[in-house]
This record gives sequence, structure tokens and C-alpha cells, in this order.
Amino acid sequence: MSTTEARYSPLFGRRVATPDSFWISLRYFSFYRIAVAALFFGASLWYEDALNFGAHNLPMFRFVALAYCVLGIVLHVVLRNLRDLFNLQLTLQVCLDVLAIALLLNASAGMRSGLGVMLFVSLTGSALVAPWRLTILYAALASIALLIEQAYWVLVFDLPTASFLQPGLMSIGFFVTAGVTGLLAQRVGANEELARLRGRELANQMRVNQLVIEDMHDGIIVLDEGGRVVQHNPRAVQMIGREALQGVDLAALLPAFGERLRAWRAEGERSAASTLDLELNGRDVRLRMVDAGTEEDLAVVFVEDVTRMREQAQQLKLAALGRLTANIAHESRNPLSAISHATELLAEEKHEEGRERLYRIVHDNTRRLERLVSDVLQLNRRDRTAPERIQVTGWLVGFLEDFTANESVAPELFAIEVGRDAWIEFDREHLRQVMWNLLRNAVRHSSKARRCVRVVLRVLAHQVELNVIDDGPGVEPAHQGQLFEPFFTTDSKGTGLGLYLARELCEANRAVLEYVDDMAGAHFRILCREAGTA
Repeated sequence: MSTTEARYSPLFGRRVATPDSFWISLRYFSFYRIAVAALFFGASLWYEDALNFGAHNLPMFRFVALAYCVLGIVLHVVLRNLRDLFNLQLTLQVCLDVLAIALLLNASAGMRSGLGVMLFVSLTGSALVAPWRLTILYAALASIALLIEQAYWVLVFDLPTASFLQPGLMSIGFFVTAGVTGLLAQRVGANEELARLRGRELANQMRVNQLVIEDMHDGIIVLDEGGRVVQHNPRAVQMIGREALQGVDLAALLPAFGERLRAWRAEGERSAASTLDLELNGRDVRLRMVDAGTEEDLAVVFVEDVTRMREQAQQLKLAALGRLTANIAHESRNPLSAISHATELLAEEKHEEGRERLYRIVHDNTRRLERLVSDVLQLNRRDRTAPERIQVTGWLVGFLEDFTANESVAPELFAIEVGRDAWIEFDREHLRQVMWNLLRNAVRHSSKARRCVRVVLRVLAHQVELNVIDDGPGVEPAHQGQLFEPFFTTDSKGTGLGLYLARELCEANRAVLEYVDDMAGAHFRILCREAGTA
């Protein structure tokens, strides 16, 4: 239960779990009480009434001081053996303080003895751990006791009524002290509870993080400023091949890594991660260094099993190849059936016109199969890139001339818009195939009017955008999510591999091909880094 709940619980009930810090404070309060009572009793024995202690009635002062000390010890013993009813025990101790100090005041000739200030200590100590209502009660009891004691001197010894001013001001001080101390204690208690809650959340988060780190397939090593291992997960031990890594100088263990680490930690090279490929225990691993961003200059090293990643990539590639093979078999069945049927009809056809129609069917389906095989072969060559620096504007002009000549398309259908010329690194043949596919689709779906297809080049923050935009009906929203899937096509004569192949070729050249739904026509965009930039 929280500290705040403990403060506003039923005052003398047993249902509240009082914080341990409250019991510790009450124990110190009890020690203080016993020490003060013993000091008063000892001073009265040694100095008698020379210190104004017991100036009015020395035997009474000694008796009250001794009783105060004995009762303080009794309450301390109860406190040690009964960890319950905190508010009740606190109230008994405060009441003992108020009664004892009032009687000691009376035995020492009243307010002029200065013992009244001892009540401030009791009220301040109790206000640190008491509920708000009990704090006000304690201040009221102290004020009543002080005023009754002063009234005794006024009524019995005929002191002037003006002598009530000092105890009246002190009573006001009791309430102010109790109130301010109580409010500050509430704030401290709330902050303490918040810190405790944050501590539990942090501990839980650290435990979850530790479980995740231990279960990771990659090794994780934390290095101090000197390159020694301060923390690691079990996977790192397996991949490095050492029984223990704690405290090991990783730079000395792996000299090549030590050189790269020192270069990476040099000034100006800490903003980005640095990688190093090594062979450890017969497997290819990649060490990736990342700055932890701490004052201790810690570095986190991720040990990645490149061999395992290649094996996984190979498995994914084989699975994709299986799906591709099944789709090729399905796509090839229809043209082959049409060719077979047309051949059978040719053997029966006697008229020349019918033979020409059947020849055309055979020819069209044969070309369709040829395109299918050609696209599949291109997929097989996507990883064989030969990137080179290409000046985009000059390349576009020559490419459009070649495209219009081979596709028998009027040059007036195209418009090139260049904001700023740029250089890119791209495989020239791959870029030609991607743009050829995009322009062929744009021409097929455009209005065939002048400048119906626009090729727009933009450069934004070293990011090159090559846009192909037509004025056709665009792509229906229902089909946009399937545009780059293999064998998806709305053209009865298409293979459905054009856009899929174009995207794969872009990825092989570290570029992105995407469809942008921001206008009436179709808008395809190639994004790649400008050559010469990081």
C-alpha cells in the first residue's frame, strides 16, 4: 500500500501496512525522548536548580523527569515488540511528551524556563510521519497544555494576563510548524512512492530486456572505454568461442577488430555504426559497433552470424523458387494448350483464311511463352549487378530515342522535366529494363495525346526521384496492393512479371520502386541516392 494511502487511512485501525521508514523514524523519535528525559534528570541531580530546572519545585522536576525516562523506555520496548497500530503508538508517545514537558514547565517556574520550545521538536518529529488530522490534534493538545499551565500561574500566583502573549504566540507556532512540516512530509512521501514505483518498473523492464537479450540469436557484447568486456549474453560466448568473456580485452583477442574499434572511436567517427567481417570457428561473423551514448563511453558490439543469415536467405530463396516454378507451370499451360489445339485444327483446316488465323494463334502464344522465359531468366540475373555512374538527364534523352524507335511510338507523347541534373550509381542495363517496362505500361494506358507521358527528375536532399507519370485512368485502389506481385496482370497478353522484375532490379541496385497514388493517372517513382553522397 502506498505512503499516501497510509496517511489517509482510518487513524487507529489495523488494516494499514505502514511503511518501514515510518517505524524507523518512530524508533529514532523514541531514542530522542529517552535521551532528553535522562538529560533532564541528570542535570537536576548534578546542578540542582542552578540551570533553572526545578526552580519552583525541584523534587517534582526530578520525579517527572525520571518517570518520563521510564515511560519512554517502556514505549520503546512496546515499539520493538509490537509492529502494529502505528498511529496509536505515535499518539501515546506525543501525549507523553506534551504531559511531561507541561509538568516540567510547571516545576521550573513556567514559561521563563524556556522548556516550552521542546514541544516544537516533538510536534515536528510527529508531523513527519503522522496523518494530517493527528498532526493538528497534536498541535491542539500542546497548545491547550501550554495555556493551562500559564493559566495556573495567572490564577494561583496572580501573574498579569499579558503573560498569555508568549504562550499564545507559541501555540500559533505549534499549528504553523505542524502544518508546514506535514505538507512537506506529504510531498516527500509522494516522491518516495513515485521513486519506488519507478524503481519497480525499471527493474521489471531490465528483467524483460535481459530475457530478450539472452534469447537473441545474435551475440551482444558491451565494451568499456579500454575495450574490455563488461557485459555479454550467452550467444556471444558461443560465437566468439571462449568459455568466459567477462573482463576480457576483446581488442587483444581479435586484433583486426581492435584496429577497427580504435579507428571508429577516433574523433568524428562515432556518429554511425561500423562493421567488420571475420571468420570465427569456421563461420563468417559480422561485428557491428554502436555507441551506447553513455558518460562511461560504453560501446555495444553486435555479433551477427553471417553464415546463418546466408543459410536462411538460401532457404527463403528456395521456397520462393518453388512458388515461382508452380506459377510458371500454371502460366505456361494455357499457351501450350492453345498451341496444341491450333495445331490439331491446322491438320483439319482446308481454307487458307482459317489457316492464317490458326498460324496467328500459334505465333502469339509462342511469343507469350518466349516473354515468360525471358522474364524468368532476368530474375535469375538480378544479383549480377555492374553499377556505374550515370548522368540521368543525358541518359534519359538517349534512352527515349531508343525506346520510341523500337516501340514505334511518336516522340511527341513524351516530356522530360528536370529540376536539377544528377548522377546516380546504377547498373545501366538494369535501369534500361526498369524504365522500358514503366514507359511501355504508361504508353499503353495513356490517352496517346501530346505529352501524355511525363518523365520527371527531382533531387531532394541528395535523394534522386525518377518519376514516370501518365494521363490514363490510373490503378484502381483494389489493385494497388498487388501491383508488384509476380504474375499479377490486367492484360490478357501480359506475363505479370514486368513490375515484379522492375522492383527486384531496383532493390538489387539499392533503389526503391513504388507506386504513388497522388493524381488521376498512374505515377511510378524510383528512389535512389545521388552518386557521391554517403
